[in-house]
Amino acid sequence: MPSDALPLGPGLHVFERGWLSSNNILLDDGDGATLVDSGHCVHAAQTVALLRQHLGARPLRRLINTHLHSDHCGGNAALQHEWPLHTLVPSSSWRAVQDWDEQALSYRLTRQRCERFSALGRITAGEVLRIGARDWQVLGAPGHDPESLILFDAEHGVLISADALWENGFGVVFPELEGAAAFDDVQRVLDLIESLPVRCVIPGHGAAFGDVGAALQRARSRLAGFRADPARHLRHGAKVLLKYHLMEERQQPVPALRAWMRDTPLLHAIWAELGRPSGSLQDWADRLLQDLLDSGVLKLRDDTVCDL
Repeated sequence: MPSDALPLGPGLHVFERGWLSSNNILLDDGDGATLVDSGHCVHAAQTVALLRQHLGARPLRRLINTHLHSDHCGGNAALQHEWPLHTLVPSSSWRAVQDWDEQALSYRLTRQRCERFSALGRITAGEVLRIGARDWQVLGAPGHDPESLILFDAEHGVLISADALWENGFGVVFPELEGAAAFDDVQRVLDLIESLPVRCVIPGHGAAFGDVGAALQRARSRLAGFRADPARHLRHGAKVLLKYHLMEERQQPVPALRAWMRDTPLLHAIWAELGRPSGSLQDWADRLLQDLLDSGVLKLRDDTVCDL
């Protein structure tokens, strides 16, 4: 079923973004509006333009973040500059935002960009958010990120799933990249989603979809593969980090890219979890880069690595 034919219910609009930015979900009650997730800082001006085009002179009143990875909250600062927003973040991330602790927020670990923003409120699993004429249950969704939340409107059967469930999988299980067990959390969240009367899923990335059973089957198959071969997930996570960095930069000379790989703490952690293959981190990172070039995910032009 095409996403525009899905039963989203009244006042809900999805701005499907590219993979650098998470999707933006606009909940418009006529008088004002609430946005769920703001995308990446590289796309912040585009996010503002999309909202202004849709809202006209009406205000954006509230911003909610499902979790604080840079692709979900990187546009927060730009939106706060444009509108006097009441910004809500997951309760477990509240203190890190107030202190702007880039280690706790993962930006130092991944060496990803995120412009500093403020938060005036927090949301907690178990509460219900009343937005316009709709009630959204806030549900915990650890796995991809320990602090992630998802939102469910039971009346219309709409789930905002963030990175807990995509049409063809789920987001990298970041705790596993540092040696913390989290595959069980992913399983529990998939089971939770299956227990809900979901008619439509709006994922953090990719088009909204209605065949929830098939998506859950694919996600469970993917999870089973990672459980059977944890090194596969570690390698996948490393490649995602490198690809995402090139999506941020668009292109980077090989020496600068090699320096970024050498200086990114999460790549160090993955290399250690894999048993320090290739003798050195730099040799392993070079092989990782070559794998992405050989597969056509990245391209080399005159000693500069380019995103495709």
